[in-house]
Amino acid sequence: MFINAMGLILADHKRIQLGELSRPRALAAIPFAGRYRIIDFMLSNMVNSGMTSVGVIALHKYKSLMDHLGTGSSWDLDRKNKGLSLLPPYINSVNINDGGEIDDLSGLLDFFRANRRRYVVIANSNVVFNATFNDFVARHEESGADISVLYNRDGMKYGSPGAILGVDRKGWVKDVLFNPPKPVSSRCSMGVIIIERERLLDLVNEDVARGEHDFSVENFLRRYVELKIFAMEYKEVLLRINSIQTYFSSTMDLLDERTRQDLFWSGLPVFTKVKDEAPTLYGSKNRAENSLISDGCLINGAVSNSMLFRGVTVSAHATIKNSIIMQDTYISEGVVLENVILDKNCVIRPGIKLVGQKEFPVVIGKGAIV
Repeated sequence: MFINAMGLILADHKRIQLGELSRPRALAAIPFAGRYRIIDFMLSNMVNSGMTSVGVIALHKYKSLMDHLGTGSSWDLDRKNKGLSLLPPYINSVNINDGGEIDDLSGLLDFFRANRRRYVVIANSNVVFNATFNDFVARHEESGADISVLYNRDGMKYGSPGAILGVDRKGWVKDVLFNPPKPVSSRCSMGVIIIERERLLDLVNEDVARGEHDFSVENFLRRYVELKIFAMEYKEVLLRINSIQTYFSSTMDLLDERTRQDLFWSGLPVFTKVKDEAPTLYGSKNRAENSLISDGCLINGAVSNSMLFRGVTVSAHATIKNSIIMQDTYISEGVVLENVILDKNCVIRPGIKLVGQKEFPVVIGKGAIV
């Protein structure tokens, strides 16, 4: 499968913070769906589209992301030419921009110039869906647009809607509103755009000449007056992660069979870093229902409507309900957890009770002992 495009994933988003979950890692590296990281879905979409050159921009806290991606071999991007490129922010510059944006765009320019694909697909890392970009690229080419953007119509379901698009009858973007209190349209940008590589180089060079450093999908959408931007609707299942609440609700959505079918069994694989574990061991008195439980767990208590990552231990007489328990966490005897998110390597001591609400789950940071 050949596609005349390269990919670029933005691993951070300065407007999206997930509290304790994003404190030790980039947004793209946050664990999701039991065995994945958020970036796995977008990266798999690009690989399944036939892209053999993908760059990942990481502004800060990218150690966890680099450990996960490695050489890109898990996505078949470990290649002699092109493949996976990690682009940290300060490649040549000695000055660090306190605004948290890319202070030195020369690394990006080098990345674009070194590739000869005609188009670039640029994507934020806070959306989860399973698709290819082949039709997207073909429709963009037919439209004659400078930029094409993907959108769907359920943005309000996830709280803050992000970029709302005003679109005319022919599909051209005529207005863009960011987080409006009263959205005038249901068309919410997915943070995925396509642009011709040469046109992108011109725009980035203009930004460098003006001393601007904000390289983001939103910045390109703001140019709807000077550029022809075409909007394309995506109608399949899509999960947005733009807050703790939406991370929690998106994870709970995975307990729905239709959502899982669309994301994992549509015929397009979702790749991730391979970590072999022994099968989960269920004790004789366990009670597990309507939950997704990864390999390497030990379940001796009660688990319902929850997501458990690898290596989680649930001791006897412990009760877990509507919760997300990340890798290598130990739940002691008699613990009660409801509407809780536990990051990796936590220890919950005997008899502890933590109860949150669906709209405001309790979040415990990485490595905490409670």
